[in-house]
Amino acid sequence: MNILDKIVLRKKEEIAAAKALVSIPDLENSVHFNRTPYVFKEFLLADDRTGIIAEFKRRSPSKGLINGIADVAEVTQAYNAAGASALSVLTDVDFFGGKTDDILAARAANNIPILRKDFMIDEYQILEAKAWGADIILLIASILTPQQINDFGKFAKNLGLNVLLEVHNLEELERSISPNLDAIGVNNRNLGDFTVDIQTSFDLVNKIPDEFLKISESAISNPQTIKDLKAAGFNGFLIGENFMKTDNPGTAIKEFVAQI
Repeated sequence: MNILDKIVLRKKEEIAAAKALVSIPDLENSVHFNRTPYVFKEFLLADDRTGIIAEFKRRSPSKGLINGIADVAEVTQAYNAAGASALSVLTDVDFFGGKTDDILAARAANNIPILRKDFMIDEYQILEAKAWGADIILLIASILTPQQINDFGKFAKNLGLNVLLEVHNLEELERSISPNLDAIGVNNRNLGDFTVDIQTSFDLVNKIPDEFLKISESAISNPQTIKDLKAAGFNGFLIGENFMKTDNPGTAIKEFVAQI
């Protein structure tokens, strides 16, 4: 069993526990449930924004602890001020050190789209994302069937949420394309063994239909890489660890953006 299998197995337990604790009517009655989500495309392509989806991530299975002291409101506000087009907030507890309060704090402090970064395998999680104030959900092709991707995408769109599909290779991309998506992200990190290769993005960019926003995820640490990815046809760039591993992620993104 690889790390992804372990995450999904644990996720099933988490979801069962969450459903027992918080009912669907409870989620639907929560403070953010009836807000209108931001339109991801508008922020990603805005002239005064960078295309960067800046991530708040405390830890990961591959790197262990990345940043145990950063304050989510402070960091995400700094990301926003530096021109991030969107925020990505980890809500996975066991493997990434995230929590519900992180996304709630990011929402309270910011007026740009927020991606709930998690391993979505149940419609209940999409309702949670809406209830917590997220604007974008992530669907990971390697853990979902094409039918699930289509159905979860439709479910999310009916709630007004934006949908980002994540793929790692051509086979995942080709089997997973659905009209119920807004963006397709190429993860340069192999979630099976966590190795990274930026070439994955360059190999797949022209295989993504042009009606979708194109995002490159992970392994981006050099401002020149953003220029190269833009030239290749990408609209967005998910960056987390590169900022979070520093003492001051807000300063790190500001210095990074100054070079693109």
